[in-house]
Amino acid sequence: MVRFFNKDIKFNLKHKLLLKKWIKSVVQKYDRRVGDINVILCDDPSILEINMQFLSHDYYTDIITFDYCEDDYINGELYISIDTVKANAEEYSQDFDVELHRVIIHGVLHLCGLDDHSDEDIKEMRDAENSALLELEEILRG
Repeated sequence: MVRFFNKDIKFNLKHKLLLKKWIKSVVQKYDRRVGDINVILCDDPSILEINMQFLSHDYYTDIITFDYCEDDYINGELYISIDTVKANAEEYSQDFDVELHRVIIHGVLHLCGLDDHSDEDIKEMRDAENSALLELEEILRG
């Protein structure tokens, strides 16, 4: 089950049911099943606190993914800073919703086993994100 939460922010995520359907579809493409995926939308101070506490990183980031996968079930928590997503959308001249959806699916793809450490991994991740975003566009169009 995919669930969405807010932590320390007021934010209205649009199209939750369609986003759940999309995430499930992407997960199935990797021969996995959705277990429990919690998407927690937060602010920069919250993401910084999590980053320092769990990763010993003293900087802001758009997403932190905690992987609790078991067998072929995708389980995890995605902490997403709405503040950083907004800043990145502006920096890259991207629509905010598109940037938010990219970050959400980025975390899901990590749970599916994709990585982004090498140049080759980054290209594979970017291609997978772009493919998933095209799929979401179709879902949202109905």
